[in-house]
Amino acid sequence: MNERYNPKEIESKWQKYWTENHAFKTELNRQRPEYYVLEMFPYPSGNLHMGHVRNYSIGDVVARFKSMQGYNVLHPMGWDSFGMPAENAAIKHGVHPAEWTWENIANMRRQQQELGLSYDWDREVATCHPDYYRWTQWLFLLFVERGLAYKKKAAVNWCNECNTVLANEQVIDGACWRCDSVVVKKELEQWFFKITDYADRLLNDLNELKGWPERVKTMQENWIGRSEGAEFSFAVAGSEDKIAVYTTRHDTVFGVSYVVLAPEHKLVEKLIADKDNAGEIRQFVDKVRNMSEISRTSSEFEKEGIFTGAYAVNPFTGQEVPIWVANYVLVEYGTGAVMGVPAHDERDWQFANKYNLTKKIVVQPEGDELTLETMEGAYSGDGIMVNSGQFSGMKSEAGKVAIAKWLEEQGHGKRHVNYRLRDWLVSRQRYWGAPIPLINCVDCGSVPVPKEQLPVLLPENVNFAAGSVSPLAKVEEFVNCTCPKCGGPAKRETDTMDTFICSSWYYMRYADPKNTNLPFDSSKADYWAPVDQYIGGIEHAILHLLYSRFFTKVLKDAGLVNVNEPFKNLLTQGMVIKDGSKMSKSKGNVVSPEEIIAKYGADTARLFILFAAPPERDLEWNDQGVEGSYRFLGRLWRIVDHYASFMAGEESEYDNSTLSKEERNLRRVLHATIKKVTEDIGDRFNFNTAISSIMELVNAMYTAKDQNLAVNPGLVRELVSSLLCLLAPFAPHITEELWSETIGQGSVHKHIWPVFDEDAIKLEEVEIVVQINGKVREKTVVSATLTAKELEETVLEQEKVQALIHEKQVIKVIAIAGKLVNIVVR
Repeated sequence: MNERYNPKEIESKWQKYWTENHAFKTELNRQRPEYYVLEMFPYPSGNLHMGHVRNYSIGDVVARFKSMQGYNVLHPMGWDSFGMPAENAAIKHGVHPAEWTWENIANMRRQQQELGLSYDWDREVATCHPDYYRWTQWLFLLFVERGLAYKKKAAVNWCNECNTVLANEQVIDGACWRCDSVVVKKELEQWFFKITDYADRLLNDLNELKGWPERVKTMQENWIGRSEGAEFSFAVAGSEDKIAVYTTRHDTVFGVSYVVLAPEHKLVEKLIADKDNAGEIRQFVDKVRNMSEISRTSSEFEKEGIFTGAYAVNPFTGQEVPIWVANYVLVEYGTGAVMGVPAHDERDWQFANKYNLTKKIVVQPEGDELTLETMEGAYSGDGIMVNSGQFSGMKSEAGKVAIAKWLEEQGHGKRHVNYRLRDWLVSRQRYWGAPIPLINCVDCGSVPVPKEQLPVLLPENVNFAAGSVSPLAKVEEFVNCTCPKCGGPAKRETDTMDTFICSSWYYMRYADPKNTNLPFDSSKADYWAPVDQYIGGIEHAILHLLYSRFFTKVLKDAGLVNVNEPFKNLLTQGMVIKDGSKMSKSKGNVVSPEEIIAKYGADTARLFILFAAPPERDLEWNDQGVEGSYRFLGRLWRIVDHYASFMAGEESEYDNSTLSKEERNLRRVLHATIKKVTEDIGDRFNFNTAISSIMELVNAMYTAKDQNLAVNPGLVRELVSSLLCLLAPFAPHITEELWSETIGQGSVHKHIWPVFDEDAIKLEEVEIVVQINGKVREKTVVSATLTAKELEETVLEQEKVQALIHEKQVIKVIAIAGKLVNIVVR
């Protein structure tokens, strides 16, 4: 062995060896239990950041650990490589998106390999490769066949900077999630997936996901937003028109003092046509239409409205109430109209205060009485219905049932289930995405491209000048085609797919990435799926995870897979922060992984990022912590080098009974460490405490060295072998090198994970506390096997204790085995 630890030399050596020997290639083997570990694949932006390093290091520890436990592990990697950044780069730098993307992929693959990640690179996928997006198009047609895809004209979120449509989920505080530009509304013909058909299953099946963080499940539950209520109509005074509303608080219908329409509601123009302030109302409508839905529904967003001059009739009271238009009502949610009950809804209370609208109490809390004079805000809880006609005196829940029944009997309305979830808008007016495989024929309408003609390839000669239509629409040789159905002239669909479609099924493609006949072979997918451990950021809790769950359920319904959920267990790792905030170029606090690897090595980078914090928490970058991890690996190198010459030549049994007390204690530390590390990785993902216990084992080995302890050669071999195995998932290069120099048989990463000996970790002796009248007066070492009675007798016989209680009367002795003896005297 070299005297000094040289990470640069040994890491390049083993990376080359692993690559040339396909060390982590995985084959389907039904004789072994499978384990599928997957980190969310990255967008190939060009360079890894520390968040990537953390994500991949976590996954690599799990993959290597499970492999050493005997599992057939699938651990693949690929690239979510379609999307706007590549196209924006093409516009900015005059380089084709494909060239930009593939160069970035090559660079990031190199960086991942330099981290020593145990990926099966034979399964690598890239969503922008025709061999992949052929099957994305195939699956789009599957959705068409199953009635889950449709096209309609709709007001959509539009980013003028990116020149494309955005899903609601991609609008953050009124701005584009990619470029932070203000999002506006635009009417366009768009393709949608009917995710709402799966709303109940997506909600109810959250109960299956025992291995998911509750926070993520709650976020999905809230996004789906199932509610049970009633739907009924207000007649517009003086006309035949009616305004339908949906509410979950139909126990408050007698307190309605106004009705609010969404600015986009079809009745708005009709109601204001002959009003003097029609122009002012239209101006307000135009302003609100360009606001994002998420902004308009935010609790912190200022609620604004304008009176239409028209009135609606409350079907319960016969009273006329004013009809308003307001920014907080969405045409896509419910009916596009809501009833205003200021006394029992905080938003309505604030709106009524702002515009001096009537308030009426119709629910009183049990055992209390509200008055408008004493109320400082709305009472939104349940209670006893008052001022509610024949329903007065009923409790809220009973009143809801009675009112819903009355509505149905009178023909005024019905019970209704509503969802916040909206159908998934999947069209994008961009070039760098999977082309939608449909052809528009004047006579035949939208006709699917025959599956044998897939993929519909992206043309290369594209003009990326900014515009409101897809760049594909300007490529005549792509657009003009023949209708597959009638043979007449036709035009291709020029929108591309939302990149979330590409990432909603990639985990299945890894099971069979070379298949040229189908997206994947079902039997192979069923062997590997679901993903046993999925790892990624909390920012994907709604978008990617919800869409992937939707896709999996559609695939199951189509008979392509047997699983109902894609990811059995989910770990959402925290961010890497520096100087109190997330690393970013604009803040100047970015730490480059390449710089750390060049200076300290990949094993140090991995060890620090796993040791510094539990994986689900944010990690504060600390240069001293990196130095500390590097120094520890140097200590590891030196202690293994020291013990190498004292090691038994081959793995063999040794007689524990012949070990000295010091040797037995060293073996106890070893097996306690094996137990701790095994549980911390396998059960809790407490990588930081696992590494800490390994460090304690190394310290114990140094203590034995410093005491010149002559250690049994068989125990030495067990110490070194187990130590390297335990550390191998965290620091794969240094452990592989030390293994080859000491144990010398195969690879440490192919060695079976060590199993702890329960008997070995039992303490032979313990230090117990001796108290006199509750005060600590002595500490003594006794056998760990003593019972409480034996402990009492042993302590009372000791000379020091006899001296402490000399000539005093012992009233009582309290002994707790393995802990303390308290002697009460007077």
